[in-house]
Amino acid sequence: MKHDILQAIAAYDQIIIHRHERPDPDAIGSQVGLATLIRERYPEKNVFVVGDEEPSLGFLANMDELDDEKFEGALVIVCDTANEERISDQRYARGDKLVKIDHHPNEEPYGDIVWVDPSASSTSEMIVDLFLAGKEEGYNLSKESALLLYAGIVGDTGRFRYDNTTPKTLRHVALLLEQGIETNDFYSGLHRRELKQTRLEGYILQHFSIIDGCVGVMKLTSELLAEYDVTANESAAFVNSFSDVEGLLTWVFFVEDGETIRVRLRSKGPVINTVAMEHNGGGHPMAAGAKAKSWEETDKIVEKLRRVASDFRR
Repeated sequence: MKHDILQAIAAYDQIIIHRHERPDPDAIGSQVGLATLIRERYPEKNVFVVGDEEPSLGFLANMDELDDEKFEGALVIVCDTANEERISDQRYARGDKLVKIDHHPNEEPYGDIVWVDPSASSTSEMIVDLFLAGKEEGYNLSKESALLLYAGIVGDTGRFRYDNTTPKTLRHVALLLEQGIETNDFYSGLHRRELKQTRLEGYILQHFSIIDGCVGVMKLTSELLAEYDVTANESAAFVNSFSDVEGLLTWVFFVEDGETIRVRLRSKGPVINTVAMEHNGGGHPMAAGAKAKSWEETDKIVEKLRRVASDFRR
């Protein structure tokens, strides 16, 4: 698959790279890291990155604004997006050829070339693999691309604390660090918070609940977010804010966002992506997302998590 992707990149002069909506560091890191690698290898090609902007990650990169005609005859690559519904900028289907690069379980295959590796810590780690495969074809790893890919790996491994951090992951990180990247500025940008966000985290730490001593629950209504002047996207930074509480096996954040309640699921052992898939979502066994249509549905999700955690403890 890596060879096929490299061939496709070589064959097209117009390349547009997408990723999922409401991006995290891996979405931005893999998308823009790949774009940077291609631009440096083929400076004569037109390479664009598209999608919704995330202000909290603006220190990493910004998106391009494209007219519809730019998609005609283009190679389109989608990074870090398991299903088509979550692709940011739905014009992805207007290109000539579509490539999917992702590390989530391949529950919804799409594209002409599909490279999915759930054993990878992140899609950014996969892009490092693609770079290594392309070295003989003239690809080089600059500080800029290395920092973006480092950001993606750091984001999806929880700063190398999650069990998706493998020896291969750390070897790739060593390669990125060897390029002389400045990690201090990156971490400063990643962890920078406005006072309003810190206030909200304080509220969360005081008001989250624990069911059966092992399932953590936090519900953030639109009224609460408005009170603290924090967006639904910004609230994602707090999903692990109480994850170190003793006895906690799995936890869930419910965030009201317009007519949808976004569901962020995390686990220290019980498999929770099966619960996510039952509620218009999916993801990894220990980190997944879903959508609920009502607060009554969120109560059903909590009950399913309680059962999953109870079975895990047996």
